[in-house]
Amino acid sequence: MLPQLYKDIENRMKKAVEATQGEFAAIRTGRANASLLDHVVVEAYGTEMPLRHIANVSVPDARSIVIQPHDKSILGDVRKAIEKSDLGISPNVDGNVIRLGMPPLTEERRKDLVKLVHKRAEEGRVAVRNVRRDGHDHLKTAQKDSTITEDEGRRANEQVQKLTDKHIADIDALVHNKEKEIMEV
Repeated sequence: MLPQLYKDIENRMKKAVEATQGEFAAIRTGRANASLLDHVVVEAYGTEMPLRHIANVSVPDARSIVIQPHDKSILGDVRKAIEKSDLGISPNVDGNVIRLGMPPLTEERRKDLVKLVHKRAEEGRVAVRNVRRDGHDHLKTAQKDSTITEDEGRRANEQVQKLTDKHIADIDALVHNKEKEIMEV
């Protein structure tokens, strides 16, 4: 029972770390990155669709992103969706493609992005702690039901705490790297 519980807790904590990493990928750093557009949803064909499903996204250089819709008729819808997004980038329609120029970040904007990184990181840490809490609750229930002994429960709680510390350290490392990436000029 305990090895399966550890495996489940570790998988859930890994998913929380991966979700935090995905959130960080969507925070722009001044360099062009196709993952910046992962959260952009386009209203086309009478429904909302992720941009990646209806267009090819490429990064020809460090300062621009090129979006080529599969269907030219939705070019305007894609442009509107990018303008509505919180990216702060103005799309330029160039024939059958949309070009996004990545403006250099100001010092103030960099500091705001670092604050956003810290906020997202704290959300990730909370998710990891929630998994820990669920694990502790499960262990308490198992102790009450006499499925495990008190000593096994104490050792299991220590193991869950070690998993928690490891995954929070992973999030902290992601924060450090992203902060360094943002503050580089």
